[in-house]
Amino acid sequence: MTDAELAAHLAEVAGRILIEVRASGMFHGKALGRAGDQTANEFLCHALREQRPEDGLLSEESKDTEERLSCSRVWIVDPVDGTREYGEERTDWAVHVALCVDGKPEVGAVALPGLDCVLRSDTRGTLPPAAEHPRMVVSRTRPAREALAVAEAIGGQIVEMGSAGAKAMAVVRGEAEIYLHTGGQYEWDSAAPVAVALAHGLHASRVDGSPLVYNQADTYMPDLLICRPEWAERVLAEVAKLDA
Repeated sequence: MTDAELAAHLAEVAGRILIEVRASGMFHGKALGRAGDQTANEFLCHALREQRPEDGLLSEESKDTEERLSCSRVWIVDPVDGTREYGEERTDWAVHVALCVDGKPEVGAVALPGLDCVLRSDTRGTLPPAAEHPRMVVSRTRPAREALAVAEAIGGQIVEMGSAGAKAMAVVRGEAEIYLHTGGQYEWDSAAPVAVALAHGLHASRVDGSPLVYNQADTYMPDLLICRPEWAERVLAEVAKLDA
């Protein structure tokens, strides 16, 4: 398999595993989230170490080591992005599999198992026409103050949604125009979504316009903007006003 084929296959299979774990009826509440996370993580990590043994690996659910920092190629995975949504049997959760090369998200796949859908960096679709008034996806539980302020400034419509991957893929799928996040994330939250978004011609950056860089010693990433290219300049300018 190519790297892109491997990423998509692993994301899809991990998604099927998660659906089966949930359907088993053996787990409920937080226990379901833990079981899903751990089971999908075991599959993803074992598969990547078998298929790409020379590459580095960073997963939300595995202990991090410094070994990956010396690798040019590093796989970054999130077995369940949106554990709460997964446990509630919603559709707005995701599985992330990305390959970053020298810090750049070169390959990615985001599975949306609840929608039976995998979006991937090697299969570029055509962006649907944008809505007349931009739709901005925000967290359904803790929408960022900056996102709400920017939406008001540009006449945008707020759309509440679960996981980071689901929100980013809503822009790729043409269900929204802007995903602005300032509440802090980690590399596994955005590596795969950013790879897919960039491959589909979207803008992806930090909220100051600087590039997103992965495989860092500190995996915390404070902010993120994924949007249609025609909105990037305006949104970045509005965020800058808030910080002025």
